[in-house]
Amino acid sequence: MAGLRERKKEETRRRISEVALRLFDERGYDAVTVNEVAEAAGVAKVTLFNYFPSKECLVLDAIKDDHAAIVAGRREGQSPLDALREHYRGMARQGMGGVDVEGLLVRVRVISSSPALLAGVYQTTMGERSELAAALGAAMPGRGLVPWLLAGQVTAAITTLQEAFFHRLSTGVPLEEAQRSLGEEIELAFDLLEHGFSSIEGEKS
Repeated sequence: MAGLRERKKEETRRRISEVALRLFDERGYDAVTVNEVAEAAGVAKVTLFNYFPSKECLVLDAIKDDHAAIVAGRREGQSPLDALREHYRGMARQGMGGVDVEGLLVRVRVISSSPALLAGVYQTTMGERSELAAALGAAMPGRGLVPWLLAGQVTAAITTLQEAFFHRLSTGVPLEEAQRSLGEEIELAFDLLEHGFSSIEGEKS
């Protein structure tokens, strides 16, 4: 019974999000009210806020990555960077056959067309960077600014990988091809994070 309730909750959450994205894409994020989203999704406004605490969350909740939890939950003896590489490598290898490409592109389009959402993405990214820095600080105490520098590099690398993936899809690259490129670039990004410029310079010699 509990499983059925959870499935229904997830279905409601997905329906609200899909309806919101469709309305935002058709009319613009600022032109659509939360009341209109709730009405179109067939739920009460209070129900909508139970799932999404703010209007921004209707779009941005799906883009969050919990890098801090990956670092904190890594195996004994595993480095934070290896844990993050393993996580993203696994995502690329799992396959994305179930990905709703059109829905993903709608989300990217809605975010790109709204200064408020772009600012929200920035705030979300900075929050994730701070949480990752705290997790790295716990993993390597007494290292001063090092956790923050590492967190900044990881966050920038992941953001760049995501942007490249979304760009390929938006220009019509098939999902399988975009996924294959993503897998290769994940390895490149984490090699650079681990070895820096020396890994590129070594290829030239």
